[in-house]
Amino acid sequence: MRSLFYIFLTLFHLHPLAQVNLDITPKETTKKSFFASPGQSIERKSDLYLYWGWNISAYTPSTITFSGKDYHFSLADVAAKNRPTPLDMKNYLSPVRFTIPQYNFRVGYFLNDKYNLSFGIDHMKYVMVAYQETTIDGYINTGEPRFDGSYTKEPMYITPEFLQFEHTDGLNYVNFELRRLDEVIRRPRSSFNLVSGIGTGLIIPRSNVTLMQFDRFDEPNIAGFGFAVMGGLNFELLQRLFIQFEAKAGYLNLPNVRTTHDKTDGAKQDFCFLQLNMVLGIKLFD
Repeated sequence: MRSLFYIFLTLFHLHPLAQVNLDITPKETTKKSFFASPGQSIERKSDLYLYWGWNISAYTPSTITFSGKDYHFSLADVAAKNRPTPLDMKNYLSPVRFTIPQYNFRVGYFLNDKYNLSFGIDHMKYVMVAYQETTIDGYINTGEPRFDGSYTKEPMYITPEFLQFEHTDGLNYVNFELRRLDEVIRRPRSSFNLVSGIGTGLIIPRSNVTLMQFDRFDEPNIAGFGFAVMGGLNFELLQRLFIQFEAKAGYLNLPNVRTTHDKTDGAKQDFCFLQLNMVLGIKLFD
């Protein structure tokens, strides 16, 4: 009997079924998720991207101080608005007119998979609201009887004969930003991401100013500086194209606004801004 048992064990060991793994312990399975995780992030280090888009903007009221040889006065709580270009294909897509609308340009380089350093131009338009009520403080002694006098916080209406004040070509915020991109949802050839950033730069407006009886002036100059924070939603398509919606808020300080052809004349102001952008971009190199 013992011999038959040994023979049975030997034959079973040699049978093909004996080679099957009979371990029935449940195995863990990996289910692909549309939600990104740190271990699944797309490699972006050394990627270079470029985008172009358009914005609308809003500004807080500001006190504008004008100085010259024969005048020094301030206008308090001056309101301004932006000036979006009417939606017209010849303005937005024409190779000779595409810089007329309020636009955003940016080129960036990914330092690693999340962070990128970028250079950009935010071309906004700032238009002082005409016929608004303000208060004037200071003096004017230019020989123009309509405006000459000493003022101590006196109410007045800003008429076009007294002042037209715009940064319409434009309020150019030339800046560097450090941005971060976080993947939220990813599919094989597309992804949904969150973007955030902080930056600083120079304000180089081409101001359009007509002050009292002086000739109109509209030459560009470095007027000041600014800084801003931003956040946005990024939709990446085909791993190379993207559309992005941004909100940017910041502070601009302009101590050197040119107002006349005399370099000793000028104005200063500071205010906060809010900018809403829609941009289209492309990844240039992997």
